[in-house]
Amino acid sequence: MPLVRIDMIRGKSYEYKKTLLDCVHEALKEALGIEEWDRFQRITEIYRSDFETSPDKSDDFMIIELTLFPGRTKEQKGRAIELITSKLSDKLGIAPKDVFIVINEPPLENWGMGGKQKG
Repeated sequence: MPLVRIDMIRGKSYEYKKTLLDCVHEALKEALGIEEWDRFQRITEIYRSDFETSPDKSDDFMIIELTLFPGRTKEQKGRAIELITSKLSDKLGIAPKDVFIVINEPPLENWGMGGKQKG
């Protein structure tokens, strides 16, 4: 059950954002073997004036945070990063330098679902 948060500069169309979410989900299905229904994704849009980045980043720059149950291999996580980046480049023309991905893996004891502690 990956949780996905995408921080991006405000102003993209609904279609762009839907394609973005689909690209990330498809990559996670391929790399991590998650199910089709397992879509817990959100986009946070930020005004350009409130989103400080290095000067070489374009207005397509985004930070993608993946929060995962522990246990995925280094290879699976690397594959997820590669696939997300390549799908965004192929489908939306986003330069790889504008995709910043971080993976967080809190222990299961830090997850709560349906009022129950997971671990």
